[in-house]
Amino acid sequence: MTVKRAGLLTIIQDLGRCGFQKYGVIVSGAMDQTSHRIANILVGNDENEPTVEMTLVGPTFQFQEDALIAICGGDLSATINGIPVHLWRPIYVKKNSELKFSACRNGCRAYLAVAGGFKIDKVLNSKSTYLRAGIGGLNGSALQTGDQLSVGHYSILAKKISSSLSKQVKNGYFESKWGVNPKRLTATQHKNIKEIRVIRGRQYDWFTEESQKHFFRSPYTITNQSDRMGYRLQGAKLTLATEQEMISEAVNFGTIQVPPDGNPIILLADRQTTGGYPKIGQVIQVDLPIIAQAKPGEKLCFSEISLTEAHYLYMEREKYINEIKNGIQLKFN
Repeated sequence: MTVKRAGLLTIIQDLGRCGFQKYGVIVSGAMDQTSHRIANILVGNDENEPTVEMTLVGPTFQFQEDALIAICGGDLSATINGIPVHLWRPIYVKKNSELKFSACRNGCRAYLAVAGGFKIDKVLNSKSTYLRAGIGGLNGSALQTGDQLSVGHYSILAKKISSSLSKQVKNGYFESKWGVNPKRLTATQHKNIKEIRVIRGRQYDWFTEESQKHFFRSPYTITNQSDRMGYRLQGAKLTLATEQEMISEAVNFGTIQVPPDGNPIILLADRQTTGGYPKIGQVIQVDLPIIAQAKPGEKLCFSEISLTEAHYLYMEREKYINEIKNGIQLKFN
């Protein structure tokens, strides 16, 4: 694959660089891990194979060989040879075809998986791009115009899917008639205010009763000072009941910290390894894709959920993903 146009921020990501936070190395990985995983599943890849993560304004690719692809996540107006294509399904693409992404219709990030994955060297057991350190991905940076991406070997399942679709090519590609229903994965919410479920953070009780009420009742706007490291929010100020010093402690994807200015920050894929601000909440795992697909200027509201409920929702999502995997396996047995 050749990058003909780079897009706003186009980077290679897998599920993250795990096991090195104790050395100060951040996890990184796909912002919307659910979309990343499903894209890989649809083309017969392992879920941790790297995908191309595209943000807001997408790139353009020229295929140098036939390929089996899937696009999941936000809608960045994907076309192949000028014809609009669907998300959440496998697509067989012929050599010399052009895959173009342009303006974002909904969501924020799209994920492109290619059967066989990308032939990129691992750094600390991961192919994820960590831009600030200049490691992982392709040369440790975002994709640039003229870059070449080599594809690995197809799995047995990928060969079967590819063979099935290749017999029906028209206009340089063919989409499968089957796919995944994203509504069951909460990848996007078409609402003016996106509802995000959280459990209480370790320092929740440090905040005033009024701040606790504001946190769960008032909307917050994602500011322009937001990136893969964290989303800065603006809204009702949150204050501590008494000034307290805390020792820095581990943070997670979705941890909500409150710095001295009282405006919450949701920590994301490129978060630091530890944090010293009080944590008022933690976004539950199944709602992290909603955050990942939210754009600056959009509004969020938080609702409280128990840890037991969060575990149940997580298991239900994993059950559905396993159903998708098993269904594809059965279809091509």
